[in-house]
Amino acid sequence: MRAFVVKQYKGPVQQADVPEPVVGEHDVLVQVRAAGLNMLDEKIRAGEFRQILPYKLPLILGNDVAGTVLGVGAKVRGFRPGDEVYARPGKDRIGTFADRIAVAEADLALKPASVSLEEAASLPLVALTAWQALVERGNLQPGQRVLIHAGSGGVGTIAIQLAKYLGATVATTVSAGNADFVRELGADLVIDYRSQDFEQLVEGYDLVLDSLGGKNLEKSLRVLRPGGKAIGIAGPPDAAFGREVGANPVLRLAMAALSSRIRRQARRLGVTYEFLFMRASGDQLRQITALVDSGVLRPVVGQVFDFDQTVQAVHSLHKGGIRGKAVISLP
Repeated sequence: MRAFVVKQYKGPVQQADVPEPVVGEHDVLVQVRAAGLNMLDEKIRAGEFRQILPYKLPLILGNDVAGTVLGVGAKVRGFRPGDEVYARPGKDRIGTFADRIAVAEADLALKPASVSLEEAASLPLVALTAWQALVERGNLQPGQRVLIHAGSGGVGTIAIQLAKYLGATVATTVSAGNADFVRELGADLVIDYRSQDFEQLVEGYDLVLDSLGGKNLEKSLRVLRPGGKAIGIAGPPDAAFGREVGANPVLRLAMAALSSRIRRQARRLGVTYEFLFMRASGDQLRQITALVDSGVLRPVVGQVFDFDQTVQAVHSLHKGGIRGKAVISLP
């Protein structure tokens, strides 16, 4: 079976022949037809998460998939061969840059009928991130105000649409060239991050979704109302995340230390900070499917690469500038 692998951290992405996936009794074997590209793929390749995601190398990259069911395990009841499906495989079972992948039934959903396989493949990781940030963690309510950074990116394009569906007022940061685009998605206030300081333009917000970290996250705390919340998907991780992933006590202490500065700043301001590393969920994907097929959410695919261009596609993640997501297509 063909796949694109990393044999050592910070090493190149290489095409290789790998064994066929092992299909457990609760697994679904999927013929990969499209795979979404995420900055997470590049961060895994570079070894940035090896302390909290200790992958065994060589590793097949890829965190989003859409495709066709080839077979099912003995205890699978929700899918059958021929179904068109999509998923963000569990963090311990990634590897969608390949011809086939075995996905746990609990992580899988039928793809939205109204979109192509490439569009479906663009959704799982970013849509689940937006859902878990705004619905689960943020409990965003009608009439509340949310600031979504990097609104023209993968997470941002979906988060803006979801926040508007939830009845919120949405501010977002983008380059000037993407201003009209994010307004079409539903943004109420568009801030040009190159020429404007968002901290001078928004205040008293209920929620911030931050995908940049660092100084941007620190400033984001200051635009929240007392009791408001900043959710970071770029870090730093916190002890709660360490507990979620079953990290040992020493590693949990290290994560707490990494986030101690930002958490202290949040406490002084009367707000909270939480780190979110999204998790796989077929149940949530089914809710997202309903929103896509009803026209509430539309996927944004900025570029499609052929499977043979996967190395080039992963390298392109550094450049940025793509609206929404880039996707690898397997005819």
